Amino acid sequence: MSDPDPLAELRDRVRATQEAAERLIADGVPPRGWDVPRSDAGAFAEEVQALASLLSALRELVPAELREQLTDLVRRLLLVARALIDWLVARIEREADGVRTAPPAEDIPIA
Repeated sequence: MSDPDPLAELRDRVRATQEAAERLIADGVPPRGWDVPRSDAGAFAEEVQALASLLSALRELVPAELREQLTDLVRRLLLVARALIDWLVARIEREADGVRTAPPAEDIPIA
């Protein structure tokens, strides 16, 4: 007896996740936004579970060394995003205090 094909299982999970996403898109935005009514909580939980199992299967297919490199890359990207947000917040606070930061003026000689 042969072992189950991990790619076939992954394809099934991708297909299930895609179908769940298409159902969400077809329903449109509910009147209360994406707040799920209590009666639909079970269906929503199943869709979230399908997405989580897909991500878990993808993680298992990636070699450990590549997974570490990707984790480090994502961490660095998040640090860059954090630094950019901190810089923007500081700039907005300075402008709110009335301190405008203008580029330095230079004398341009006219011949």
